[in-house]
Amino acid sequence: MTAALLSPSLLSADFSRLGQELTALEKAGLSWVHWDVMDGLFVPNITMGPDIIGACRKVSKLFFDVHLMIDRPSRYLDKFAAAGADLICVHAEAETHLERTVSEIARLGAKPAVALNPHTPLDMVEFLLPQLYMVLIMSVNPGFGGQKFIPFCLDKTRRLKKMIQAQGAATLIEIDGGVSLDNTAALIAAGADILVSGSAFFAFPPYHQRHNDFMAAMADNG
Repeated sequence: MTAALLSPSLLSADFSRLGQELTALEKAGLSWVHWDVMDGLFVPNITMGPDIIGACRKVSKLFFDVHLMIDRPSRYLDKFAAAGADLICVHAEAETHLERTVSEIARLGAKPAVALNPHTPLDMVEFLLPQLYMVLIMSVNPGFGGQKFIPFCLDKTRRLKKMIQAQGAATLIEIDGGVSLDNTAALIAAGADILVSGSAFFAFPPYHQRHNDFMAAMADNG
């Protein structure tokens, strides 16, 4: 991947017609889609699990960016990999043996990623960067869509980018939470590669036009 891209969060999609939503995203030119998996323990909300992802995998060629906001995700890695997750992202705060979990994701054939809550320091992933396809910086406290972007996460993105460059790693940076057209350019300029947008995307159809709007904002980061 060389250019920044958008990964719309299905948390803000119409759950009664997920298959159609995925088809519409493909037709609109999207290549990634973000799955917010919540268990009611790690975060105060419950969403979908591997069975739903597996059913949708049969009708979509999109890259499935699966974000596990669940307690001890290592218990379920095989199920999400079998369901068709292209990337599995676990929270650093949810695992005691994070390196073991990251290695297991890679062994299962998915791209490994780690998410950090807004307050979680970057040194939680410093030594794992060469093993990680992506680091996800949460720019809201996880659990619900429609929250406002936490400003200090912009500087956190810059610092992570410098850390990655200092190691000569190829790790991508994804930002999730409060992403909108207003802050897209600043996030890309800070070093983000992938932006997750839920309500700021799905609430503004048609999807192809909204996608174009985000891509134009990403290009305007000078």
